[in-house]
Amino acid sequence: MTSTVVVGAQFGDEGKGKITDFEAEKADLVVRYQGGNNAGHTVVVDGKTFKFHLLPSGAVQGKRCLIGAGVVLDPRVLKEEIEKIGEIELGIDPRVQIIMPWHNSLDGASEARKGDKKIGTTGRGIGPAYADRASRCGIRFSDLIDEEKLKKRISEEFPIKKDILEKVYGITVDFSEESVFKEYSVLGQEFKSMLSDVSLEASKALNDGKNVLFEGAQGTFLDNDFGTYPFVTSSHPIAGGVFTGVGLGIRKLDKIIGLVKAYTTRVGEGPFPSELDGELANQIREAGGEYGTTTGRPRRVGWLDLCILRTAVRLNGLTDIAFTKLDVLSGLDKILICTDYEIDGEKFNEFPHALENFAKAKPVYKEMSGFKISGKEKSFEELDEKAREYVEFVEKELGVKLSFVSIGPGRKETIQR
Repeated sequence: MTSTVVVGAQFGDEGKGKITDFEAEKADLVVRYQGGNNAGHTVVVDGKTFKFHLLPSGAVQGKRCLIGAGVVLDPRVLKEEIEKIGEIELGIDPRVQIIMPWHNSLDGASEARKGDKKIGTTGRGIGPAYADRASRCGIRFSDLIDEEKLKKRISEEFPIKKDILEKVYGITVDFSEESVFKEYSVLGQEFKSMLSDVSLEASKALNDGKNVLFEGAQGTFLDNDFGTYPFVTSSHPIAGGVFTGVGLGIRKLDKIIGLVKAYTTRVGEGPFPSELDGELANQIREAGGEYGTTTGRPRRVGWLDLCILRTAVRLNGLTDIAFTKLDVLSGLDKILICTDYEIDGEKFNEFPHALENFAKAKPVYKEMSGFKISGKEKSFEELDEKAREYVEFVEKELGVKLSFVSIGPGRKETIQR
């Protein structure tokens, strides 16, 4: 039995899809434990690109996939993804919260009202759906697949949300109670056969000696509690989110792989001490294809930040690191790494808990030599000496083995150490 979780150690977009796909080859089950379709995972196999927002990346490997209770699910998006990938063996927990049309409207309206103080959400309804879960008025998958219950729940929630949208935000609602029920009842019946107690199925698989892979969305510093609040997501991407997002005992995890991009990116608003701008930022952005999988927004780009990574190691209990997109830095004359912060004249080597301190942190950099990567290297020893020095420096500073080094987007362009 092996239980592995793949987590983002930065702000998301670290390449979790590729490593999940890589690890899924050995898995019997692949389980998504949090988030919604506000995140995108990209997997490239034999030149063909797959983009997922809800389906676990293990779907490409033809594995049985599960969507746990910690996920908020837009059934319209799930239907589109299933149609694109074709036949899939999928189980959905009855406790999964359903994103309704009013959640999308509320998300956009809330962001618009905040003006300069906006969070930078994707507008996919994620936050409002999680808010309804916390307020105990959400519609769950068990409601979606039962037409009588669904009709009742929509009749209870629609008038309230309509009033909020029209009277608070001044928005004309372009859907009706009847149209929502008609659309969602059909979707519910389509997905009814996928009902699975994910907590029970995943636990039983582990007890039976099977290999289970757990996949999250976003990254550590978008965690609702431990990230750059309020510039965060509405769930818990950290490894601990597996336990509540799936319903798993805390002794069940064996391996925790943290995804670390060889530089840092961020989408949306919020502080970013090592951020770059100008020509160099554009060069790295274009080389790395740093545009959001879900929204297409250009990602903000910066140098690797060891301060946040030290904190990510601690918060997640990382056992391994997968170092991605090393090839993107190929050809640069020099590379900087943020090793510490200077805040009000004091030196810090981890992420400060107060957002205002993070916002005024001045990065202290170590300069390293540039390197070249062809993408054809098959072993760590074949890498450019300066590239190996870069990897080994990061490994030493974090105290966690960089077990995987990605040197290209394809499945085969991954060096396992």
